[in-house]
Amino acid sequence: MELVQFGCEDWLNVWEKSATIDIAQSTIDSLSLEEVLAFEEDRGEAFMSQMMKEKFSYGWIEGSPAFKSEVAKLYKRVSEDNILSTNGATGANFLTILGLIGQGDHVIAQYPSYQQLYDWPKTLGAQVDYWKIKEENHWLPQIEDLRRLVKPNTKLICLNNAAQPTGAIMSPDFLAEVVEIARSVDAYILCDEVYLPLDEETPYAPIADLYEKGISTNSISKTYSVPGIRVGWVATQDRDLCNEFRKIRDYTLICTGVFDDALASLVLKHKDKVLARARDIVKGNLSILKEWVENEPLVSMVYPNAVSVSFVKFEQLDPMKTEDFAIQLLREKGVLIIPGNRFDLPGYARIGYCTDKKTLRQGLQLLSEFLREYKG
Repeated sequence: MELVQFGCEDWLNVWEKSATIDIAQSTIDSLSLEEVLAFEEDRGEAFMSQMMKEKFSYGWIEGSPAFKSEVAKLYKRVSEDNILSTNGATGANFLTILGLIGQGDHVIAQYPSYQQLYDWPKTLGAQVDYWKIKEENHWLPQIEDLRRLVKPNTKLICLNNAAQPTGAIMSPDFLAEVVEIARSVDAYILCDEVYLPLDEETPYAPIADLYEKGISTNSISKTYSVPGIRVGWVATQDRDLCNEFRKIRDYTLICTGVFDDALASLVLKHKDKVLARARDIVKGNLSILKEWVENEPLVSMVYPNAVSVSFVKFEQLDPMKTEDFAIQLLREKGVLIIPGNRFDLPGYARIGYCTDKKTLRQGLQLLSEFLREYKG
């Protein structure tokens, strides 16, 4: 088994601690413990009192009843028994693909998207065909291309909705066509759904509600603003498949931890307040981002639908120098972005615009300056 380097994560591992102005991250401005506890009427006094007395045993192995109950509220057709906690959505994707895919299986993956969704199946010996996104199609792939790619032996279709790094969203109507194609060959659909759209006008549905062989993965890391405890989940209508995932968890995870489970449950209990906060941040910061793009002739963008990632195009930069540009930007201006070549799309960059407003404005201003100063 030989894994290729995870482009986005490797970039952040190397460079993020060097940044003074970080506009690369895709989490909506992370919450502190104090802020989470403030959602409670007693400002978390009872929660912390219970935690002080709690024995730090393994706890509930696959997620506490409170956690499963809160997650189940996010779906219409997934029972609590078919929800398993994981170490983030990355852990959920990992065990899903490991549970389904082996040597010689055929996989179709939205490309580019979250790299794990196509390179992990390859590592396990699958034949992976790319369902390519298209900028002229608002960064969505085309259904006709999927029809051409699907085979009688296709076992899994991997999606990212909303998508990394572009923020593009597949509507329920679009997904219904994907489901029709998958059902025709009895394929599963895995959809990483960590980037929930926050504008109420955007139609959206999780794949686990739309398809009996759909698998939704998610976490509280991105939209819910609490990446630090690394709690995610996998949800599916398929009981037998969920039992297969249970077996893999025993080899890879065991449990997410007593405190992490309790805090994740608390965040989801107050999801309306958490998402209202996130919605305000996204709405305000997206306006700042759009104003910058519209007044910066050296860039362009297909705007995201109120999710926390965006993908900017550098109009005059040599695509082959995208990474050098990003490194020099960091060294000379202290600004961190993620170069598009780390998503196999040179000439672009991911901007995680949902930091605090001051950081965002400073980062965009310095990025504009450097676009004119760069001599690469």
